[in-house]
Amino acid sequence: MSKIVVIGGSAGAINALKLILPTLPHDFPAAILIVTHIGSQKSMLAEILGRRSTMPVRHAIDGEPIIPGRVLVAPPDEHLMVMRSGDRAYARLVHGPKENHSRPAVDPLFRTAASAFGSNTIGLVLSGYLDDGTVGLQAVKACGGVALVQDPAESDASDMPASAIKYADVDRVLGVNEIGPALLQLAKADVQQSAAGQQDVMSGKPNWIDIESRITAQDSDMDDLEKIGKLSSLTCPECNGALWEIRAKGPIRYRCHTGHAFTARVLEALQSDAVEDAIWSAIRALHEQERLFSKMAEKELQTGRQEGAAEYQAMAARARTHSQALRDVIAARALVSHSDAS
Repeated sequence: MSKIVVIGGSAGAINALKLILPTLPHDFPAAILIVTHIGSQKSMLAEILGRRSTMPVRHAIDGEPIIPGRVLVAPPDEHLMVMRSGDRAYARLVHGPKENHSRPAVDPLFRTAASAFGSNTIGLVLSGYLDDGTVGLQAVKACGGVALVQDPAESDASDMPASAIKYADVDRVLGVNEIGPALLQLAKADVQQSAAGQQDVMSGKPNWIDIESRITAQDSDMDDLEKIGKLSSLTCPECNGALWEIRAKGPIRYRCHTGHAFTARVLEALQSDAVEDAIWSAIRALHEQERLFSKMAEKELQTGRQEGAAEYQAMAARARTHSQALRDVIAARALVSHSDAS
Protein backbone atom coordinates (compact mmCIF):
# COMPACT_ATOMS: atom_id res chain seq x y z
CA MET A 1 0.00 0.00 0.00
CA SER A 2 1.31 3.46 -0.96
CA LYS A 3 0.41 6.80 0.58
CA ILE A 4 -2.09 9.38 -0.61
CA VAL A 5 -2.06 13.17 -0.30
CA VAL A 6 -5.45 14.89 -0.34
CA ILE A 7 -5.60 18.66 -0.65
CA GLY A 8 -8.60 20.95 -0.25
CA GLY A 9 -9.10 24.67 -0.53
CA SER A 10 -11.23 27.47 -1.87
CA ALA A 11 -10.47 31.17 -2.36
CA GLY A 12 -6.70 31.63 -2.58
CA ALA A 13 -5.93 27.91 -2.77
CA ILE A 14 -4.93 28.02 -6.44
CA ASN A 15 -2.25 30.59 -5.66
CA ALA A 16 -0.85 28.24 -3.01
CA LEU A 17 -1.01 25.19 -5.30
CA LYS A 18 0.90 27.03 -8.01
CA LEU A 19 3.74 27.43 -5.52
CA ILE A 20 3.54 23.97 -3.93
CA LEU A 21 3.39 21.63 -6.93
CA PRO A 22 6.61 22.85 -8.64
CA THR A 23 8.56 21.88 -5.49
CA LEU A 24 7.53 18.21 -5.77
CA PRO A 25 9.61 15.79 -7.92
CA HIS A 26 8.22 13.92 -10.91
CA ASP A 27 8.65 10.64 -9.02
CA PHE A 28 6.76 11.81 -5.97
CA PRO A 29 5.99 8.57 -4.08
CA ALA A 30 2.29 9.21 -3.42
CA ALA A 31 -0.81 10.07 -5.38
CA ILE A 32 -2.15 13.61 -4.97
CA LEU A 33 -5.88 14.37 -5.17
CA ILE A 34 -7.14 17.95 -5.10
CA VAL A 35 -10.54 19.54 -4.52
CA THR A 36 -11.19 23.26 -4.82
CA HIS A 37 -14.57 24.97 -4.87
CA ILE A 38 -14.85 25.31 -8.64
CA GLY A 39 -18.61 24.71 -8.73
CA SER A 40 -20.30 23.64 -11.95
CA GLN A 41 -18.54 25.97 -14.37
CA LYS A 42 -15.92 24.74 -16.84
CA SER A 43 -12.56 24.64 -15.09
CA MET A 44 -9.04 25.13 -16.40
CA LEU A 45 -7.50 24.27 -13.04
CA ALA A 46 -5.87 21.02 -14.18
CA GLU A 47 -4.26 22.79 -17.15
CA ILE A 48 -3.10 25.71 -14.99
CA LEU A 49 -1.50 23.43 -12.41
CA GLY A 50 -0.15 21.06 -15.06
CA ARG A 51 1.94 23.84 -16.58
CA ARG A 52 3.75 24.22 -13.24
CA SER A 53 3.96 20.62 -12.06
CA THR A 54 6.64 18.04 -12.83
CA MET A 55 3.92 15.38 -12.42
CA PRO A 56 1.01 14.84 -14.81
CA VAL A 57 -2.08 16.76 -13.71
CA ARG A 58 -5.61 16.22 -15.02
CA HIS A 59 -9.22 15.92 -14.01
CA ALA A 60 -10.05 12.61 -12.38
CA ILE A 61 -11.94 9.97 -14.35
CA ASP A 62 -14.51 7.81 -12.62
CA GLY A 63 -13.04 4.40 -11.79
CA GLU A 64 -9.42 5.14 -12.66
CA PRO A 65 -6.71 3.71 -10.40
CA ILE A 66 -4.97 5.96 -7.90
CA ILE A 67 -1.26 5.83 -8.73
CA PRO A 68 1.74 7.50 -7.06
CA GLY A 69 3.26 10.38 -9.01
CA ARG A 70 -0.06 11.48 -10.51
CA VAL A 71 -2.15 14.53 -9.60
CA LEU A 72 -5.92 14.18 -9.97
CA VAL A 73 -8.18 17.23 -9.71
CA ALA A 74 -11.91 17.07 -9.00
CA PRO A 75 -13.86 18.03 -12.14
CA PRO A 76 -16.68 20.57 -12.07
CA ASP A 77 -19.92 19.62 -10.31
CA GLU A 78 -18.70 16.20 -9.13
CA HIS A 79 -17.56 15.04 -5.72
CA LEU A 80 -14.20 13.29 -5.93
CA MET A 81 -14.09 10.25 -3.64
CA VAL A 82 -11.56 7.48 -2.97
CA MET A 83 -12.61 3.84 -2.98
CA ARG A 84 -10.76 0.63 -2.28
CA SER A 85 -11.33 -2.94 -3.43
CA GLY A 86 -8.70 -5.17 -1.88
CA ASP A 87 -5.30 -3.75 -2.80
CA ARG A 88 -6.78 -1.61 -5.59
CA ALA A 89 -7.60 2.03 -4.84
CA TYR A 90 -9.55 4.03 -7.40
CA ALA A 91 -11.27 7.37 -7.90
CA ARG A 92 -15.02 7.69 -7.87
CA LEU A 93 -16.93 10.69 -9.17
CA VAL A 94 -20.37 11.25 -7.66
CA HIS A 95 -22.94 13.89 -8.58
CA GLY A 96 -24.20 13.69 -5.03
CA PRO A 97 -25.79 16.28 -2.75
CA LYS A 98 -23.78 19.41 -2.08
CA GLU A 99 -21.81 19.64 1.12
CA ASN A 100 -21.24 23.09 2.60
CA HIS A 101 -23.04 24.41 -0.48
CA SER A 102 -20.25 23.04 -2.71
CA ARG A 103 -19.89 20.30 -5.30
CA PRO A 104 -17.10 19.28 -5.43
CA ALA A 105 -16.54 19.63 -1.69
CA VAL A 106 -13.43 18.92 0.34
CA ASP A 107 -14.94 16.79 3.12
CA PRO A 108 -16.05 13.85 0.88
CA LEU A 109 -12.54 13.50 -0.54
CA PHE A 110 -10.85 13.61 2.87
CA ARG A 111 -13.37 11.22 4.47
CA THR A 112 -13.12 8.56 1.81
CA ALA A 113 -9.33 8.84 1.47
CA ALA A 114 -9.05 8.31 5.22
CA SER A 115 -11.29 5.24 5.00
CA ALA A 116 -9.33 3.78 2.09
CA PHE A 117 -5.76 4.62 3.17
CA GLY A 118 -6.00 4.98 6.93
CA SER A 119 -2.72 6.08 8.52
CA ASN A 120 -1.17 6.43 5.06
CA THR A 121 -3.35 9.49 4.39
CA ILE A 122 -1.88 12.99 4.39
CA GLY A 123 -4.53 15.73 4.46
CA LEU A 124 -3.81 19.38 3.70
CA VAL A 125 -6.24 22.28 4.09
CA LEU A 126 -5.38 25.43 2.15
CA SER A 127 -6.80 28.94 1.95
CA GLY A 128 -10.57 29.36 1.72
CA TYR A 129 -13.70 30.87 3.23
CA LEU A 130 -15.92 29.25 5.88
CA ASP A 131 -14.98 25.74 7.03
CA ASP A 132 -15.23 22.98 4.45
CA GLY A 133 -12.36 20.54 5.04
CA THR A 134 -12.40 20.72 8.84
CA VAL A 135 -14.56 17.62 9.33
CA GLY A 136 -12.68 15.82 6.58
CA LEU A 137 -9.42 16.52 8.40
CA GLN A 138 -11.00 15.14 11.58
CA ALA A 139 -11.65 11.92 9.64
CA VAL A 140 -8.03 11.80 8.49
CA LYS A 141 -6.86 12.07 12.09
CA ALA A 142 -9.45 9.56 13.36
CA CYS A 143 -8.03 7.02 10.91
CA GLY A 144 -4.44 7.65 11.96
CA GLY A 145 -3.39 9.98 9.15
CA VAL A 146 -1.45 13.24 9.20
CA ALA A 147 -3.18 16.64 9.20
CA LEU A 148 -1.47 19.69 7.69
CA VAL A 149 -2.81 23.23 7.40
CA GLN A 150 -1.61 26.30 5.54
CA ASP A 151 -0.72 29.11 7.94
CA PRO A 152 -3.85 31.29 8.18
CA ALA A 153 -1.67 34.38 8.54
CA GLU A 154 -0.43 34.01 4.97
CA SER A 155 -3.63 32.62 3.43
CA ASP A 156 -5.65 34.82 1.09
CA ALA A 157 -8.74 33.63 3.00
CA SER A 158 -7.97 32.38 6.51
CA ASP A 159 -11.34 30.80 7.41
CA MET A 160 -10.69 27.21 6.31
CA PRO A 161 -7.21 26.90 7.83
CA ALA A 162 -8.30 28.63 11.05
CA SER A 163 -11.34 26.36 11.41
CA ALA A 164 -9.19 23.25 10.88
CA ILE A 165 -6.74 24.42 13.53
CA LYS A 166 -9.59 25.10 15.96
CA TYR A 167 -11.52 21.86 15.54
CA ALA A 168 -9.11 19.23 14.16
CA ASP A 169 -6.03 17.79 15.84
CA VAL A 170 -3.66 19.39 13.34
CA ASP A 171 -0.11 18.07 13.23
CA ARG A 172 1.60 20.99 11.52
CA VAL A 173 0.75 24.55 10.47
CA LEU A 174 2.99 25.51 7.56
CA GLY A 175 3.86 28.47 5.41
CA VAL A 176 3.28 27.83 1.73
CA ASN A 177 7.02 27.49 1.08
CA GLU A 178 7.26 24.81 3.77
CA ILE A 179 4.43 22.65 2.47
CA GLY A 180 6.21 21.01 -0.48
CA PRO A 181 9.22 19.78 1.53
CA ALA A 182 6.89 18.55 4.31
CA LEU A 183 4.75 16.59 1.83
CA LEU A 184 7.85 14.98 0.31
CA GLN A 185 9.20 14.03 3.71
CA LEU A 186 5.90 12.50 4.81
CA ALA A 187 5.33 10.70 1.51
CA LYS A 188 8.81 9.15 1.69
CA ALA A 189 8.33 7.94 5.25
CA ASP A 190 7.70 4.25 5.70
CA VAL A 191 4.20 3.06 4.86
CA GLN A 192 2.56 2.32 8.19
CA GLN A 193 0.68 -0.89 7.43
CA SER A 194 -0.05 -3.42 4.75
CA ALA A 195 -3.60 -3.45 3.40
CA ALA A 196 -4.45 -6.31 5.77
CA GLY A 197 -2.89 -4.50 8.72
CA GLN A 198 -4.76 -1.33 7.87
CA GLN A 199 -8.02 -3.24 7.98
CA ASP A 200 -7.33 -4.19 11.59
CA VAL A 201 -6.40 -0.62 12.52
CA MET A 202 -9.50 0.78 10.79
CA SER A 203 -11.87 -1.50 12.66
CA GLY A 204 -12.01 1.08 15.43
CA LYS A 205 -12.70 4.15 13.30
CA PRO A 206 -15.82 6.23 14.13
CA ASN A 207 -18.96 5.02 12.33
CA TRP A 208 -19.87 8.54 11.12
CA ILE A 209 -17.05 8.47 8.56
CA ASP A 210 -18.47 5.59 6.51
CA ILE A 211 -22.08 6.63 7.11
CA GLU A 212 -21.51 10.13 5.76
CA SER A 213 -19.56 8.76 2.81
CA ARG A 214 -22.50 6.49 1.96
CA ILE A 215 -24.85 9.46 2.20
CA THR A 216 -22.69 11.43 -0.25
CA ALA A 217 -22.61 8.46 -2.60
CA GLN A 218 -26.42 8.23 -2.29
CA ASP A 219 -26.11 4.72 -0.92
CA SER A 220 -27.93 5.13 2.40
CA ASP A 221 -31.33 5.71 3.95
CA MET A 222 -32.81 7.90 6.68
CA ASP A 223 -31.92 5.32 9.34
CA ASP A 224 -28.27 6.23 8.81
CA LEU A 225 -28.98 9.80 9.89
CA GLU A 226 -30.58 8.55 13.08
CA LYS A 227 -27.32 6.76 13.93
CA ILE A 228 -25.22 9.91 13.81
CA GLY A 229 -27.60 12.78 14.56
CA LYS A 230 -30.82 14.00 16.06
CA LEU A 231 -33.70 15.74 14.32
CA SER A 232 -33.59 19.52 14.66
CA SER A 233 -36.23 22.18 14.08
CA LEU A 234 -34.27 23.63 11.14
CA THR A 235 -34.86 23.08 7.43
CA CYS A 236 -32.40 22.55 4.61
CA PRO A 237 -31.79 25.67 2.47
CA GLU A 238 -31.08 23.45 -0.55
CA CYS A 239 -34.21 21.27 -0.57
CA ASN A 240 -36.36 22.49 2.39
CA GLY A 241 -36.19 19.08 4.04
CA ALA A 242 -35.69 18.52 7.77
CA LEU A 243 -32.17 18.82 9.14
CA TRP A 244 -30.47 16.48 11.60
CA GLU A 245 -27.83 17.90 13.93
CA ILE A 246 -24.81 15.62 13.72
CA ARG A 247 -23.54 14.28 17.04
CA ALA A 248 -19.81 14.90 16.77
CA LYS A 249 -17.20 17.27 18.09
CA GLY A 250 -17.29 20.78 16.62
CA PRO A 251 -18.00 22.52 14.42
CA ILE A 252 -21.78 22.18 14.76
CA ARG A 253 -23.06 20.42 11.63
CA TYR A 254 -26.35 19.50 9.99
CA ARG A 255 -27.51 17.04 7.32
CA CYS A 256 -30.84 16.52 5.61
CA HIS A 257 -32.25 13.16 4.55
CA THR A 258 -31.38 13.81 0.90
CA GLY A 259 -27.74 14.27 1.86
CA HIS A 260 -27.04 17.99 1.88
CA ALA A 261 -24.58 18.85 4.65
CA PHE A 262 -23.65 22.13 6.30
CA THR A 263 -21.59 23.41 9.14
CA ALA A 264 -23.42 25.98 11.24
CA ARG A 265 -21.36 28.78 9.67
CA VAL A 266 -22.30 27.75 6.14
CA LEU A 267 -25.94 27.35 7.14
CA GLU A 268 -25.89 30.81 8.69
CA ALA A 269 -24.44 32.30 5.50
CA LEU A 270 -27.09 30.61 3.34
CA GLN A 271 -29.89 31.71 5.67
CA SER A 272 -28.57 35.28 5.56
CA ASP A 273 -28.62 35.17 1.77
CA ALA A 274 -32.19 33.85 1.84
CA VAL A 275 -33.26 36.65 4.20
CA GLU A 276 -31.70 39.29 1.98
CA ASP A 277 -33.32 37.79 -1.13
CA ALA A 278 -36.69 37.91 0.62
CA ILE A 279 -36.18 41.55 1.61
CA TRP A 280 -35.25 42.52 -1.96
CA SER A 281 -38.36 40.71 -3.20
CA ALA A 282 -40.44 42.74 -0.74
CA ILE A 283 -38.76 45.97 -1.91
CA ARG A 284 -39.55 45.11 -5.53
CA ALA A 285 -43.19 44.41 -4.63
CA LEU A 286 -43.43 47.73 -2.77
CA HIS A 287 -41.97 49.60 -5.76
CA GLU A 288 -44.58 48.03 -8.00
CA GLN A 289 -47.27 48.89 -5.47
CA GLU A 290 -46.09 52.50 -5.33
CA ARG A 291 -46.26 52.79 -9.12
CA LEU A 292 -49.71 51.23 -9.19
CA PHE A 293 -51.05 53.61 -6.52
CA SER A 294 -49.49 56.59 -8.32
CA LYS A 295 -51.18 55.63 -11.58
CA MET A 296 -54.50 55.17 -9.81
CA ALA A 297 -54.08 58.63 -8.24
CA GLU A 298 -53.53 60.10 -11.72
CA LYS A 299 -56.72 58.43 -12.96
CA GLU A 300 -58.64 59.84 -10.04
CA LEU A 301 -57.32 63.35 -10.78
CA GLN A 302 -58.25 63.02 -14.46
CA THR A 303 -61.83 62.34 -13.49
CA GLY A 304 -61.90 65.11 -10.89
CA ARG A 305 -62.03 62.89 -7.84
CA GLN A 306 -59.64 64.82 -5.61
CA GLU A 307 -60.41 62.86 -2.47
CA GLY A 308 -59.73 59.51 -4.14
CA ALA A 309 -56.52 60.87 -5.66
CA ALA A 310 -55.27 62.04 -2.27
CA GLU A 311 -55.96 58.64 -0.76
CA TYR A 312 -53.99 56.82 -3.48
CA GLN A 313 -51.13 59.34 -3.19
CA ALA A 314 -50.96 58.63 0.55
CA MET A 315 -50.87 54.88 -0.14
CA ALA A 316 -48.05 55.39 -2.67
CA ALA A 317 -46.12 57.43 -0.12
CA ARG A 318 -46.51 54.67 2.50
CA ALA A 319 -45.22 52.07 0.05
CA ARG A 320 -42.23 54.31 -0.71
CA THR A 321 -41.53 54.77 3.01
CA HIS A 322 -41.75 51.04 3.67
CA SER A 323 -39.41 50.19 0.78
CA GLN A 324 -36.86 52.69 2.08
CA ALA A 325 -37.12 51.17 5.55
CA LEU A 326 -36.32 47.75 4.09
CA ARG A 327 -33.34 49.22 2.20
CA ASP A 328 -32.12 50.59 5.52
CA VAL A 329 -32.42 47.10 7.02
CA ILE A 330 -30.21 45.67 4.25
CA ALA A 331 -27.67 48.45 4.75
CA ALA A 332 -27.62 47.83 8.51
CA ARG A 333 -27.15 44.07 7.99
CA ALA A 334 -24.23 44.77 5.66
CA LEU A 335 -22.57 47.03 8.24
CA VAL A 336 -22.91 44.33 10.92
CA SER A 337 -21.54 41.71 8.55
CA HIS A 338 -18.53 43.84 7.65
CA SER A 339 -17.77 44.65 11.29
CA ASP A 340 -17.98 40.94 12.22
CA ALA A 341 -15.60 40.06 9.39
CA SER A 342 -13.06 42.64 10.54
